[in-house]
Amino acid sequence: MAIRKINPTSPGQRGMSKSDFSEITASTPEKSLTTKLKKTSGRNNTGRITCRHKGGGVRKSYRIIDFKRDKFGIPGTVKTVEYDPNRNVRISLIFYADGEKRYILTPDGLNVGDTVLSGPNAPVQTGNALPLELIPLGSEVHNIELRAGRGGALVRAAGNSAQVMAKEGNYVTIKLPSGEMRMVRKECMATIGVLGNHEFKNISIGKAGRKRYMGVRPTVRGVTMNPCDHPHGGGEGKTGPGGHPKTPWGKPALGYKTRKQGKASDKLIVRRRKK
Repeated sequence: MAIRKINPTSPGQRGMSKSDFSEITASTPEKSLTTKLKKTSGRNNTGRITCRHKGGGVRKSYRIIDFKRDKFGIPGTVKTVEYDPNRNVRISLIFYADGEKRYILTPDGLNVGDTVLSGPNAPVQTGNALPLELIPLGSEVHNIELRAGRGGALVRAAGNSAQVMAKEGNYVTIKLPSGEMRMVRKECMATIGVLGNHEFKNISIGKAGRKRYMGVRPTVRGVTMNPCDHPHGGGEGKTGPGGHPKTPWGKPALGYKTRKQGKASDKLIVRRRKK
């Protein structure tokens, strides 16, 4: 999972880097676990743009990932490690003893030929999924459920892991990669290990066109616009925002709390990400 620098044969290549894909063992995905991915280009059901700077991008199919890890007691063998265009972590194709195939997120140290297991009786080793109450304190985990049976919702990006800090009553306290500490129900599933491809954060995009391949369109700064287009626009020469920074629609852009007050999950957060 190393980073490969590109030879500077053109201005766009200079400074560009890519993953060397040395861990990839298959070039095509399992057809039964792929589905068509429809693009919305940032538009809603009426065709209006509700999320700016989206559109274009290369065509890709979606790989169906097993976030629930609910195949209890049936051992599975890692058949391939594959690239997934929809996420920055690699995925592993698992062949289970009963003949079923599933994709899971690939943690560091999980290789082709290894065996994985889910359920309360699974040993505590990389790639196995257990309820949080059975995972020893200090263990690093990923793909953590917030509600039992709904599938992993937390810690699913490359190089990330959470740490099991404490157990009390019906809750287990975990420390998330952001620094936030929160309580999660003890019956929620989590997978042992640190997610692989941790070098992903060091990749240099290199050129604007590569961002367009990803389906991201250009962003124009508000200060370069006219006053009719943005609150930061207008003025002679280069000027600042003139007051507090705002969104194109006049809402405060920095430090403005948009989270609804009195959320039920507030009481489960032991220490916030921000002081």
